[in-house]
Amino acid sequence: MIAMILAAGRGERLRPVTNTVPKALVEVRGEKLIDRHLRMLTKAGAENIVINLGWLGEKIVEHVGSGHRYGVQVIYSPEYDNVLETGGGIYRALPVLGSEPFWVVNADIYTDFEIPANKLKNAFAAELVLVDTPAHKPKGDFDLVDGRTVNGPERPLTYSGIARYRPEFFANAGEGRFSVVPMLRDAADAGKLAGTHYGGMWCDVGSPERLEALNRA
Repeated sequence: MIAMILAAGRGERLRPVTNTVPKALVEVRGEKLIDRHLRMLTKAGAENIVINLGWLGEKIVEHVGSGHRYGVQVIYSPEYDNVLETGGGIYRALPVLGSEPFWVVNADIYTDFEIPANKLKNAFAAELVLVDTPAHKPKGDFDLVDGRTVNGPERPLTYSGIARYRPEFFANAGEGRFSVVPMLRDAADAGKLAGTHYGGMWCDVGSPERLEALNRA
């Protein structure tokens, strides 16, 4: 199993915390976010984990190293001053992500979600883990109908930042900077996007206020 952690972003919403610390190294309850994600992925059976690098990426390399102490092999995908966003970052890493479905986790979330052992069904090109829309968001991102992620009018659920993709999902994408969200919406309209609802602990660590609230809890 191969997985990827998206850690290249500047973490603008978390400033001033991220002025000197990359968002992946932000601590919640005494643990760095990236350590928690690496633990989650290795528990699920990941043997190789790709981490893309951008803002203060050298600090991530210094902290994580080869991945040996986590029990995995870490492969770095540098972007540095040319951060490629979610879609572009995954696309650049495709040569090392292999030919099987792979999991991708956003670095700036905090959750106790456990990666399932089930396989991605052949009918789907990708799968999103969806959560209840938090109070700070005026509206969610998607709906979930019979195991399919859809662009419904109500959109009660929010994309958690955890997804599984087949490499073919990016077959028509090109190099450069782009978000994966428009591709997800197209896949939902085509009935090719699976979904799972997770009702457990999850938080987008997207502001100093939410980080402080998590550490107080």
